[in-house]
Amino acid sequence: MTLLALGINHRTATVEVREQVAFSPAQLAAALGELRGLPEIKEAAVLSTCNRTELYCIADANGEQVILDWLGRYHGLQPEELIRCAYHYLENDAARHLMRVAVGLDSMVLGEPQILGQLKDAYQSAREAKGLGGELERLFQHTFAVAKQVRTETGIGRNPVSVAYAAVSLASRIFGDFGRSRALLIGAGETIELVARHLHEAGVRQLTVANRTRERAELLAGPLGGRAVTLNEIPDALVEADIVISSTAAPLPILGKGMVERALKKRRHRPIFMVDIAVPRDIEPEVGELSDVFLYTVDDLEEVIDENRRHRQVAADQAEALIEHGVEAWQHERRIRGGGELIRDFRAHCQSLRELSERQALAQLARGDDPEEVVRRLAHQLTNRLLHSPTVALREAASAERHDLLDAAATLLLDSSPDKSR
Repeated sequence: MTLLALGINHRTATVEVREQVAFSPAQLAAALGELRGLPEIKEAAVLSTCNRTELYCIADANGEQVILDWLGRYHGLQPEELIRCAYHYLENDAARHLMRVAVGLDSMVLGEPQILGQLKDAYQSAREAKGLGGELERLFQHTFAVAKQVRTETGIGRNPVSVAYAAVSLASRIFGDFGRSRALLIGAGETIELVARHLHEAGVRQLTVANRTRERAELLAGPLGGRAVTLNEIPDALVEADIVISSTAAPLPILGKGMVERALKKRRHRPIFMVDIAVPRDIEPEVGELSDVFLYTVDDLEEVIDENRRHRQVAADQAEALIEHGVEAWQHERRIRGGGELIRDFRAHCQSLRELSERQALAQLARGDDPEEVVRRLAHQLTNRLLHSPTVALREAASAERHDLLDAAATLLLDSSPDKSR
């Protein structure tokens, strides 16, 4: 049986294809049951996110084709469609891929932390569906240990590499206590949604979302305990705002210098931190001339992102080295376990031959056969039985000129013989 990783991700397939092969949480248990029920599959786990669907299996030699056929049947796709965008890894390469996924080295955003939680969920789902045996169980546990080491010993997840996170990171340099800060977010698109989430996670509890339609603003603000306003209400909301982050598709600026000046007077010149992520800009450049305003544009954020991306790449190189050590350690433990299983099987085989010879000898003694003759026959039979299979294998190896096997046999069978040990 072989460790196999097979999947598609954001690098190999479009979002339309990824949507077709994704597994919803409601589907996962039944899908794992089907996959695990295939005769060629011994163990199975499925990782399914918006950016990837991956199957980790202990399978026989033709496992890749079996899994592709099953995945196509399950989602109503032709295997040929999947082959064009699928990748697969075997043994050490599969283990290395899983570890790289766990620490975010294979993610769209280098080092992003969410994937580790998603992988732990996939592991738990596989356990509950009885898809895991000893091999995958040990691999996942080893992977989680490596991921923890990478997160602890490198800076892979410390530096923001998205515009939304960089904006919040800049705000944190000015406001030491986010719990007392009030934020006004203008727009309700994906970037503002990410900004809102990051601010909420950082401790901001007083959040206002302004948008052209109040309904859309409420959808974003409501789950975070914030309030929604329209663009016409921005002048009043601005008076209360310590942090302003804007990202709309408006063709003209939404915040002008005069509006901000009036808000500052009402605020008694308490400073406002502003980030204009929009292109074209939502905030007039002249606003940055006001002494109580800290205004940053998307270009300023790109500088932060580029710098942090360089730092994170250094950490990624360190992570790759730790993963290589992790793969070697996993491989070493696997070899030891494989040797232990072979030893147990060999000893069990020899024990069964001993018990057979013993039963025959006791039966001969019960019949009254000469004890000395019984002992001689016992030694002769047991020797022949123990040596029969190795002798046949050695003859076949010699006939096939398998010198590697012959050398290994010489080391195993002769180096430890009584004559050698004297």
